[in-house]
Amino acid sequence: MRRLYQQVAEELRKRIAEGSYGIGDRLPAERVLAQEFAVSRPTVREAIIALELEGMVSVRTGSWVYVISREPTAAAPNERDVGPFELLEARRIIEGEIAAAAALLATPDQLEQLELMLAEMSDAHCTAEGAERADRDFHRLIAEATQNPALVAVVEQLWDLRETSTMLAATMERTRADGIRPTIQDHRLILDALHARDSAGARAAMHQHLSRVLDDLLRMTETEAIARARQEASQLRDRYGLIRTA
Repeated sequence: MRRLYQQVAEELRKRIAEGSYGIGDRLPAERVLAQEFAVSRPTVREAIIALELEGMVSVRTGSWVYVISREPTAAAPNERDVGPFELLEARRIIEGEIAAAAALLATPDQLEQLELMLAEMSDAHCTAEGAERADRDFHRLIAEATQNPALVAVVEQLWDLRETSTMLAATMERTRADGIRPTIQDHRLILDALHARDSAGARAAMHQHLSRVLDDLLRMTETEAIARARQEASQLRDRYGLIRTA
């Protein structure tokens, strides 16, 4: 069964190909599309990302989306691609329960290792890639603390998807370019709950952390659209100034 964002992208692709939305036309607002397709706004956002990767649409002023091609000009995301919001939703569900179990089972040595990983993420001299590795190790070790190899394998697979999915790889590249790093305070709250053997608190802290990551991703894609609009406006002002003074 095709994922929700793929279904939305397919319908929008069909409308564009048939001319319902012509070149230069603006697609309906994200909120309107979400209501029409009875899906969440993040799902619509993932569909737009897919069409953008294919070269069919461009995101501009205020997150408005414009048609720039009736047919894909680049390869479509792989059928097995997972959207960034899908991944975060899955991680929130799964890793929340893992954290709850780890709070009861983590050994003193594992808690000490988690402190070292958090210190590495906090190190101002640590590269973005190094911080990401420490972040992954942090979440994997929490899974290891459950003493359940199947849960460790699930967490590893969720993190692997960040690199194997075209959509996720593109999104992660944008976050790296914007200098976005793991949120230290969120990880501190998770680790404090583990130290306190607070199962409910660890679950809540993990949920809060991954919900914040999702919110940051939504803001980032909106900010990117606004940044593009400002650049275009600046170029127009420069052009107008050249024409006026010529």
